Amino acid sequence: MRYFFLYSVFFISFFSLAQELTGEQLLDKAISYHDPNNSWDSFNGHLNIIMTTADGKERRSSIVINLPKEYFQVHSTQDNNVIQRTLNKGECELMLNGSTTISEEDQKTHRLTCEGANMYKNYYSYLYGLPMKLKDPGTIIEPSTEKKTFKGKEYVVLKVTYEEEVGGDIWYFYFDPNTYAMEVYQFFRDESVPDGEYILLSGEEEISGIKMPKTRAWYYNKNDKYLGTDVLSTVN
Repeated sequence: MRYFFLYSVFFISFFSLAQELTGEQLLDKAISYHDPNNSWDSFNGHLNIIMTTADGKERRSSIVINLPKEYFQVHSTQDNNVIQRTLNKGECELMLNGSTTISEEDQKTHRLTCEGANMYKNYYSYLYGLPMKLKDPGTIIEPSTEKKTFKGKEYVVLKVTYEEEVGGDIWYFYFDPNTYAMEVYQFFRDESVPDGEYILLSGEEEISGIKMPKTRAWYYNKNDKYLGTDVLSTVN
């Protein structure tokens, strides 16, 4: 009887271990949920985002991402100013209130540079291209996954780091263990502090066949301080 018990414990432990997903397996399941038709590489979509900060300020952005044509544009309205940043096959155009003639002072005030335009492109393409963007070169997927409880819910979690030339942050992606929908992500520069932020995702908006988080609420890791919320829609 004792041997049967030991065998049962061993079998159950082995079975549980065998059922655990590797990092790549978890990522593939998450991508299958968010991008079931493998549409991201040919993505051509229009995103409308309302960002509200903790102090109540609002910024409305209309964003076009056309990956096959290497085209990106973000058109933002904030504090009675309209700013447009466009990248077309690497060519950059900047506009402030309808004019491409922008004073040096306004360039500094509104951070209107081509480097800034590229930063916006990378930012929006990364966050709204998740989890598919985790297949990009330079991304290091932790081989093992783990289960964590975050804000009272259990998730299966993927750890991601990057090669030095890509970035130095440590990211954790939290997926629903049943559907593999991405519901939280979190990043640190130094986990021992801790610094960085976590982002709670809720709702979904389907754009060009891809299920994207509708609402993203941002908080500091160190004290849970609320930073702001982005709300995505397909209409103006």
